[in-house]
Amino acid sequence: MRQPDLLVVGAGPVGLALALALKDSGLAIVLADARPRAAVLADPRVLALAHGTRLTLERLGVWDALPATPIRRIHVSQQGGFGRTELRAEDYHQPALGYVVSAGALAGALRAAVDRSGIAVLDETEVTALTPQADAVVATLVATLGGTAASAPDDAPCRARLVACAEGRLEAGRRDVVERDYRQHALIARIDVDGGHRDRAFERFTPQGPIALLPCDSNFALVQVVSPERADALLALDDAGYVAQLQDHFGTRLRFGAVSRRHRYPLGLRYRRDPAGARTVWLGNAAQTLHPVAGQGFNLALRDVWALAETLLRHRGDPGGAAVLDAYADSRGLDRFGMIHFTDALVRVFSNDFAPLRQLRGAGLLALDLIPPLRGFVARRMMFGARAWP
Repeated sequence: MRQPDLLVVGAGPVGLALALALKDSGLAIVLADARPRAAVLADPRVLALAHGTRLTLERLGVWDALPATPIRRIHVSQQGGFGRTELRAEDYHQPALGYVVSAGALAGALRAAVDRSGIAVLDETEVTALTPQADAVVATLVATLGGTAASAPDDAPCRARLVACAEGRLEAGRRDVVERDYRQHALIARIDVDGGHRDRAFERFTPQGPIALLPCDSNFALVQVVSPERADALLALDDAGYVAQLQDHFGTRLRFGAVSRRHRYPLGLRYRRDPAGARTVWLGNAAQTLHPVAGQGFNLALRDVWALAETLLRHRGDPGGAAVLDAYADSRGLDRFGMIHFTDALVRVFSNDFAPLRQLRGAGLLALDLIPPLRGFVARRMMFGARAWP
């Protein structure tokens, strides 16, 4: 295998987007992913894409191939309290506030474009060790064909001048990682609604936690956030019982139909204080894992990808040089930490039933509804990130 300038660990949407953004950079790029290609493309998770993310995917040449469902309106309210607001794309002269697409479909469009570019992708190849040296990172690659580790066909170590870790979770307990356990689980499902979604999304704050409904294909993608104990109880319900409790939260605004199988995921906040180290940069969930309350995890990751690509294109020469990675990290401070703390604050304010905070939530939603510039600030932040100042 040719020794790459850039080794991308992970061939999911984040890693593929980085490779595609740098396809004309002159850098020798190799991606490695422990999963089979089919598993990546079959990922059923649903991603909420901000309008700014659409613009980036258009630049990468993959947007037209995506089966994306637009979000033209977002209705925000709280159960058992006053205050509600609605964000409308037409108010900001945009075709949509955001879009919803499956992670597998996005990975498929990006992978097809990467394959056309000729960039090498090593499927079923695990990176088991990364050892930074003065002029390169030495990576150990292990083939995982059929789920069994085996020696790679070329057993010589891979030496890359820069490694981008774009897959995997942050390790708990590391000194450079900030952690917060929200004591919450997310229940994920697909659910039908009478009359269809009409390109509307809903964010409903309840005493048990927020519920998000995202238009996806012909129905809604559902994310219900509750305590671990409440998650146990909800998973024990049959479909009719589960839909009935959901109906209680929304009242007569929506009439729910059939629900798919439910899955659960624990929620927490983890992020690296510094997204760049010795000839290594971390992206996506390897850099930060956010609460899904605002649906901003992948959008932040793609802005990181685009900024890294722009930095490498501006600073020709050694892509893993300390000055280059420092420039990248500095460029991402405002947006990255702004979005991390923004979503964390939303969780703290909207994920409890403390009476004074319930009144504060209502006042905040009422203010958003009555003050267009304030509503516009929030909408731009959701569409474009923390740099979207008025």
